[in-house]
Amino acid sequence: MTVPPDGRPLRRHRPFVLLCVEQTAGSVGRQITALALTLLAVTVLDAGPFAASAILALTYLPGAVLSPFAGVLVDRVRLRRLLVLATSLQALVVGSVPLARAAGHITWPHLYAVAAVSGTLTFTLSIALQTALPRVVAPDRLLAANSVLTGARTVGQIGGPALGGVLVGLTGTGPALVVGSAAYAVEALVLFALPAALDTRAAQRDAPGTSPTAVLRAGLDVVRRERPLFRMVLAGAGLNLGSGAAAALYVLYTSRELHLPSWQLGITYATFSAATVLGIVVAKRFGESLGLWRATRICGLVAGAAGFLVPAASAGPAFPLLIAYQVSYGLAVTVWSISLTTLQQLIAPAGLQGRVAGFNQAVLLVTVPVGALGGGALAGALGNVPVLVASAVIALVSGATLWAPMRAEQQTGQALPLTDQAQRGPGGR
Repeated sequence: MTVPPDGRPLRRHRPFVLLCVEQTAGSVGRQITALALTLLAVTVLDAGPFAASAILALTYLPGAVLSPFAGVLVDRVRLRRLLVLATSLQALVVGSVPLARAAGHITWPHLYAVAAVSGTLTFTLSIALQTALPRVVAPDRLLAANSVLTGARTVGQIGGPALGGVLVGLTGTGPALVVGSAAYAVEALVLFALPAALDTRAAQRDAPGTSPTAVLRAGLDVVRRERPLFRMVLAGAGLNLGSGAAAALYVLYTSRELHLPSWQLGITYATFSAATVLGIVVAKRFGESLGLWRATRICGLVAGAAGFLVPAASAGPAFPLLIAYQVSYGLAVTVWSISLTTLQQLIAPAGLQGRVAGFNQAVLLVTVPVGALGGGALAGALGNVPVLVASAVIALVSGATLWAPMRAEQQTGQALPLTDQAQRGPGGR
């Protein structure tokens, strides 16, 4: 399903505006739910460190394991129906917690099940929405559209925790989860208002009698065949591995070794949010002027090199160096993420969009907890600074692999031409 060029501004494109509203509502719902679930476990069920961290792990584990299978589902079902069903289930699953608490029957198995099911639905929705965007917006406008959607999602990521904290403080965890459930219900209504044409299945179908393994492998084959995309995904996995280790040690390192006051630590996190917003603003212009492939290569190097600023803070002025890290890393990874998603949507055939997105999401997700757990374990034996240096080396080497020579025959497909020209069509202004 190819969307013809459209000269209307994106802000007047009703289906796209609906997707923006959905991204904000869904992001707020997820942030409130994550905070309220963890606080409920700690305050009501007296959770220890392991039990609390298990809730967070269960929200990510399904995405790492099940994303390729979710991609197959997205490619085979009616897309709008799937989006509405998944968000409606989110509302019911999250809403079951305050109901159980009101009845006095809240238990650990219930919380763990909610975390796992909610995580599964969240990452299925992520794949489905990546697949929906090319059916709503013409190819020449995907870069701009992904930038705006990232901005809408970031609004929820920044405001959601603050709203969740206020709600918990004023009303308690139960009412806060009711609000989170309501946010998912709003998301479902917004998605229901999307064009019915989204329920039209993609033209490309798997041949009759295709084995389940071959159906699943079809998305992986696209990623492996398109070498720029393949390299970007692998480099992203390495960057996530290194940054996952750094993120796991960041608070401990800055508090105990750098003796950073809590207000300065908070400012470094706020700086990252500001850098993310800046990345959203410049991503479209950066990608159009340099091409998506070149933009991601530059951002890979910047993100990798930025990691060295964290261990360097132990030898220099800590606060300015950490601010510099958050600015450079936040800006680079935001442009990287937008460019990767756009390139993926431009390359993947219509009937394989979900599977390509599913494999990419699985690879990028699984490396974060691996890096965090590995970094934490090694830091106990080697110390924080050596592990932070090693994580920066891994991230930089991963970004540098994008600059390795690539034979002309490996640059086939749509990736390189589209990055330099198609973004400058009349609708991309």
